[in-house]
Amino acid sequence: MEPLILNTPRLVLRPFETSDVDAVFAACQDPDIPRWTNVPSPYLREHAQNFVTEMVPNGWRDNTSYSLAVVTKDDGVLVGAMGLVRLELAGPERQAEIGYWTVKEHRGRGYTVEAARRMIDWAFGELGVERMEWYAEVGNEGSWAVARSLGFQREGTLRARIPHAGTRRDSWIGSLLPSDLGLPTPTPYLPGPQPS
Repeated sequence: MEPLILNTPRLVLRPFETSDVDAVFAACQDPDIPRWTNVPSPYLREHAQNFVTEMVPNGWRDNTSYSLAVVTKDDGVLVGAMGLVRLELAGPERQAEIGYWTVKEHRGRGYTVEAARRMIDWAFGELGVERMEWYAEVGNEGSWAVARSLGFQREGTLRARIPHAGTRRDSWIGSLLPSDLGLPTPTPYLPGPQPS
């Protein structure tokens, strides 16, 4: 897959560029990003360099992850990262996981929801994703607020799913289906019996 550009009213989701390294490095100095994501801690400039110049392009080339920089339309300031990971697009699974982080100074403005909504529309409409998953460590209320705003349904807790800082931690899991947004799904969905 070739990297692409997605637009929203206030944002541009575009491929990461070498000029983003300093902004990514600065953003990941916020302790909340390594606390709730899998970025290294301490986060060094070489981590940002590797992310921008190796990890992201390799993910697009290998069809293993599609990550984009989220920047403001008016001045091009980096406000976060948005990506699809754990892609299973070739077989009948047709699913992906959405992941994101937001620069501390730009939280609370609705940027992450706006960018994620655009990424999800692209995934359902162009990639043929039929199940979008979301995971977050139990207690990550900020990530859950974004997912809930997007229409994700929290399905439960997975024990010891996330290895983090030498421990295994429980994870919330949620999903979003095209039908949740009123979109057609090529493969019919047959829900199981609901508990009474």
